[in-house]
Amino acid sequence: MILNMILAIWLIIATFGFIYLAAHYNFWRLKVSNDYPRILMYHSINHNPGISHPDLVVTPANFKAQLQYLKKNHYQFLTVSELITGQQASYLTPVALTFDDGFADNYTLMFPLLREFNAKATIFLCPDMPKINKLTNQQIQEMQASGLVEFGAHTMTHLNLALASDDIAQNEIMQSKQHVESITGVTCNSFAYPYGRLNERTANYVKNAGFLCAVTVKKGIEALTDPYMIKRISVLGKTNIVQFHIAMTRGRYRV
Repeated sequence: MILNMILAIWLIIATFGFIYLAAHYNFWRLKVSNDYPRILMYHSINHNPGISHPDLVVTPANFKAQLQYLKKNHYQFLTVSELITGQQASYLTPVALTFDDGFADNYTLMFPLLREFNAKATIFLCPDMPKINKLTNQQIQEMQASGLVEFGAHTMTHLNLALASDDIAQNEIMQSKQHVESITGVTCNSFAYPYGRLNERTANYVKNAGFLCAVTVKKGIEALTDPYMIKRISVLGKTNIVQFHIAMTRGRYRV
């Protein structure tokens, strides 16, 4: 009887352990074709996660390991605009690194790693976003001149476009495009919806403003059938390299 109880306890532990692993390591998801591009979503690259949204901060060491993974597995680094305009090689799987908001550490800690690996990225600027240490115009221009970084827009104040009035939504979208262009001196082609909040109305505003494409926060890997509803793979501070591999092959690594 005691043996049966011990076996029952171990069975319960094993069951909960399997459920935990299956939820945090989605190995059971089907692999996605390498014909489809991978668009990764980052925010801050920093040694210190801070107290505000620490999951959005990836350490330089983890980011470097992820770049090493992408190089080793022969991914082709492209900006989001390059993906949309069809500049990927037919024999390689394209990957686009995207960074929301425009944190200053994208220059101090992320940009040197881009140079080291000759990797490209797209940074979506939000010039009037409160409570973050932002990129300076000089840093933006240096990154732009390197040929490794494309700058997109992310509205002016990081508002929820789906809840904004028509006039405010249109102004936030258009003004952010003009602001980025005034700094970089080139056309701003890509956009990121703050909080991933959008609807058909706001997507049309983005299209009418002259953007070629827009990214969401919806997770997944798929063909780019709608350039204004692009899904991304979320990379968080706690994402380890096994989970990163699962995400790169299946679109997401956890439930």
